[in-house]
Amino acid sequence: MTPSKTLLSITCLLSAASALGQDKVLNIYSARHYPTDEVMYSDFTKATGIKINRVDADDAGILARLKAEGAASPADVILLVDAARLWRAEVDGLFLPIKSAKLDEAIPANLRAKPADNGGTAWFGLSTRARVIVYDKLKFNKTDVDGYEKLADAKLKGNLCIRSGSHPYNLSLFGAMTEHLGPQKTEAWLKGLVDNMARSPKGGDTDQIKGVASGECGVAVTNTYYLARMMRSSNPADKTVAEKVGVVFPNQSSWGTHMNVAGGAVARHAKNTDNAVKFLEYLASPAAQNHFANGNNEWPAAKGVSFDNPALKAMTGGNFKSELLPISAVGMNQIKVQQMLDRVGFK
Repeated sequence: MTPSKTLLSITCLLSAASALGQDKVLNIYSARHYPTDEVMYSDFTKATGIKINRVDADDAGILARLKAEGAASPADVILLVDAARLWRAEVDGLFLPIKSAKLDEAIPANLRAKPADNGGTAWFGLSTRARVIVYDKLKFNKTDVDGYEKLADAKLKGNLCIRSGSHPYNLSLFGAMTEHLGPQKTEAWLKGLVDNMARSPKGGDTDQIKGVASGECGVAVTNTYYLARMMRSSNPADKTVAEKVGVVFPNQSSWGTHMNVAGGAVARHAKNTDNAVKFLEYLASPAAQNHFANGNNEWPAAKGVSFDNPALKAMTGGNFKSELLPISAVGMNQIKVQQMLDRVGFK
């Protein structure tokens, strides 16, 4: 079966499911591919009786699909794992701004979309991930890499490992750096990163951590939940890797560590809007927020939620200063950043 026919058949199935049980169905397009999330879906269904139908894809695939389906889309809830993609979808009109006192109270203003003309909000951050630096404790000191700017320092030449510059996690970081430093200095910084690379960008964040532990790299950039997984793993090899690397939450004396946001929204053409709002409100509840922290090693987005994740607490040694840039500012820099990456040869 061709991809287009597969897409059509799945869409028809979801539409049929909605028609059979309009008041007890929720169709989710999700970029969250974490087995630990299954508990949240199950708990929501048990509490509400609402059956969840889910389609998994990456952020880009979901946005392309929503555009292709248009008003015929069966999607009710959209879950994405990158701040810039959330902003892009909002700008493209793929979300339905909603009004929810529960969500407004739970999610800080900097972790949700600005109010729309009707007073509704297009999307809400549900969890955050810090983009940190890991380093070889035998080769470098923490002060060598305690700011993102230092990744371009000549003393790190031949030591940097990082995934593709065009990956959403890096695009968001680089978009934030553009906001902090300005385009000219950011492009020079990106050129410094290329000059310092131990190898061409490849693999995911876990591969970068392993590269530092093996000695292939001296420093690397990763989202915290990848390192936390290794710290909490029952596999001795993972624990050994985690023990070999140091971790830095950069820029604590300036603007703070870059935080990426995973969030949710109601789809523009949702057929089960009330159920969609209930689901997003559930994801902002203390129970679900604790699951983001303990199940997938993410920081809760909701205010006042306490959690007990030993790996996250061991990394920070307590609280840390996080960056508070508006998501829209980071998103608007994406095209500019990609052009810079092309010019400096950052693949």
